[in-house]
Amino acid sequence: MDFFLIYCICIAYLIDLLIGDPYWLPHPICAIGKLISKAEESLRMIVDKTSSVEKAKAEKTAGVFLVFIVIGIVGLTVSIIIYLAEYIDRWTFSSALSVILTIYLIFACLATRCLAVETKKVYIALKNGDLAEARKMLSYLVGRETSQLSEKEVIRAAVETVAENIVDGIISPLFYAFLGGPVLAFVYKAVNTMDSMVGYMNDKYIHFGWAAAKLDDAANYIPARITGFIIPIASAILGFRAAHSCHVMWRDRRNHKSPNCAYPEAAVAGALGVQLGGTNTYFGTQVYKPTIGDDNRPLRPEDILYTIRIAYMTSFLSLIVFITGYIFIQNVLTSLL
Repeated sequence: MDFFLIYCICIAYLIDLLIGDPYWLPHPICAIGKLISKAEESLRMIVDKTSSVEKAKAEKTAGVFLVFIVIGIVGLTVSIIIYLAEYIDRWTFSSALSVILTIYLIFACLATRCLAVETKKVYIALKNGDLAEARKMLSYLVGRETSQLSEKEVIRAAVETVAENIVDGIISPLFYAFLGGPVLAFVYKAVNTMDSMVGYMNDKYIHFGWAAAKLDDAANYIPARITGFIIPIASAILGFRAAHSCHVMWRDRRNHKSPNCAYPEAAVAGALGVQLGGTNTYFGTQVYKPTIGDDNRPLRPEDILYTIRIAYMTSFLSLIVFITGYIFIQNVLTSLL
């Protein structure tokens, strides 16, 4: 059996836990963001030439083209990089370059430590009694407006962000790395980055970002549900309310506009015995989200740390689950062939 991919993913996972995303190291996901911006700019120039009657349809069509352009370029680029590394390795009778590149590319798709470090800044500001600083730190993590949030709302936003990003920043990249190596992991990150940049329900993006948002929903469909069932297990290991986590996850799994976000958020809310959801403001517009969990106690700053611990444990358990599943599938395929 070929354990190459398992080794590379495990090393990438460990590196991510140890160093996260160093500020001095250029991040390839930033390049994807620039690609999306450039593609959007070019496509909107074409859309602007259409009549106002046909503009909505033109924007939706342009959004579909955006998805194909970005996925095509990202997938092809990473495939070429991997191919060239393997070609060089054949000439040098080594596999060093392929190993290093595979590890780096998968590492670049993970955000476990980065998520923890950046969210802890919100917690530290709150513990220091600096609500303005906490709002500022939170604004780097969320799309909602933070300037007028109360302390409770800041905590809620931080907990929701960590819970949601357990899927987007950790479990989904791992899932797709095991499924298709660094190429598929990067394609996923391209889809997720598009959704974070254009997948808004406002006047500017409701049509243009439709395709990216729907594709992101589809890409996270399985990982979100895997996460929803692993979080209660992680909660049990950490001493939180595991049974309640599972109960709330199943009960409130549809209490969100997204078909995926409620799974991790509800599991975390149940584990901590708190309530998430409610009214948020995006680009000046108030958006009500159904509540998730039970209002058994008020949110506390420590809940941010508790959610980070759950994220770490969930990532580790998911890695074990994916390794086991990968080995099982490899064995089945070997026996069939």
